[in-house]
Amino acid sequence: MANEAAGTVPAPEEANGPILQLQHVYLKDCSYEAPNGPRGDGNWNPQINLDLQTAVTALAPEVQEVVLTVTVSAKQGEATAFLVEVKQAGVFMLRNLSEEDTKRAIGAICPGVLFPYARAQVSHLITQGGFPQLLLPPVNFDALYAANQSGQGMPASQQAN
Repeated sequence: MANEAAGTVPAPEEANGPILQLQHVYLKDCSYEAPNGPRGDGNWNPQINLDLQTAVTALAPEVQEVVLTVTVSAKQGEATAFLVEVKQAGVFMLRNLSEEDTKRAIGAICPGVLFPYARAQVSHLITQGGFPQLLLPPVNFDALYAANQSGQGMPASQQAN
């Protein structure tokens, strides 16, 4: 009887609903530059510039690689203190999504999933470079996506102090 019950367990049916699933997350590329090192007169008050970009590559019909590029630069006066660029990537399965939902997933949801990883990597690189810890502020990718879709355009960079 136990063998019969084990043989009759129905296999899970294919989900017909929309699926957005993270398959892999990885650091694709990163760079760190500090032309003069962490020199300073103790008066550390840099101008921080944050730039975000998203790129997507189809790997298979329902599989997309999304790359979030986070570029952070710090200037102390006219001199560049550091420049960090992190390309955080993720492989996402997008199944049974409408065209609009697919665009929103790639433009807002996927970057939102990747940002905490990129944020941690940026902070680590800056700290390892000898500078005070920098925690990037949270980013509302839904608002950026909505602004971009409504034709208002999204600023190429955000200022953070």
